[in-house]
Amino acid sequence: MAALIVLLAVRTYEETAVALARSNGSLRTIGATVTGLTGHTESGTEGGGQDGGSGRWFVHTEYTVELRVGDELKAVDGVPDDSAQGLQEGQRVEAGLWHGRVVEIDGRDVWPGWHPGAWDIALFVLYPLIMGYLLALAVAAFAYVICRRDRLRLERRDRAGPWLLGFLVGVAAVFVLIGCGAFGIRPAFWPLVPVGAGTVAALVRLRVVVRRMRARAAPSTRPRSS
Repeated sequence: MAALIVLLAVRTYEETAVALARSNGSLRTIGATVTGLTGHTESGTEGGGQDGGSGRWFVHTEYTVELRVGDELKAVDGVPDDSAQGLQEGQRVEAGLWHGRVVEIDGRDVWPGWHPGAWDIALFVLYPLIMGYLLALAVAAFAYVICRRDRLRLERRDRAGPWLLGFLVGVAAVFVLIGCGAFGIRPAFWPLVPVGAGTVAALVRLRVVVRRMRARAAPSTRPRSS
């Protein structure tokens, strides 16, 4: 689980940093030469029949672009057709680099971003598990601080309700992001949204539970009868 959390954190940092660098123009630009251009074309129908979908025919082409940057050879995989259009072997281009990785070619975005590769697919599929584990850590840490400070004892059942609420809020945020993605809104920092929303909801609920426990533990203040 620790390895998955670290991998998700690294991928989120990469995507967020690249998106920020492209937006504020802080990429390092350097002259480069196209030394290779290899295309891979896939075709088929978009569902149809019992599978659903429109049944329309599609043709999708991606390229691997090889560049000579100074004395180094760099390759970029998964470049879409519109970003590779017009590129030819031997052509001089301006490459935008982020920590040595090619992000832009002549101002065109060639960074693959979140894509259906092996690691990203694993993170997509296992994200609910990772989110649930992070929420459990956040709830446990907050409960530990409360117990040390107020000398309260929070049982597992006291933490289960807040965790469940946070998990449901996180899942709802995931579905919202999926809906946004259908309209082309795909924030590079998307993994932070469900975890952040779920953590806030869980800790707010846990705070309510702690207040109730404090009220029950407080001594009675009934007025004495004369």
